[in-house]
Amino acid sequence: MSERDLPALTRAEQELVERYLRVVDLVARLNPARDSGHFDPLGCVLAAQALAAEARAIAAVAELMRERGETELHAGTLARAMRAMDGERRTARVALPPAS
Repeated sequence: MSERDLPALTRAEQELVERYLRVVDLVARLNPARDSGHFDPLGCVLAAQALAAEARAIAAVAELMRERGETELHAGTLARAMRAMDGERRTARVALPPAS
């Protein structure tokens, strides 16, 4: 699935999905079990700082949606959007690798 397969979303829903996936990418950078070959303390600090900023941005988007009366999220539609934005590969980087 590609971005052209993105379902119709409000601008706020699209930003929510984009920011959620950015958070996933940052958590993947923090994952100590990720197979990167070495530990990068500075990279962890920078990812943690960016994670805090993304969390604030998600809170702002959610507040805007609440103010506009957008009280229902359609999980299936948002999941399709995440898949179109490579969400399955991106979220897999957060998980523990299989036991050897």
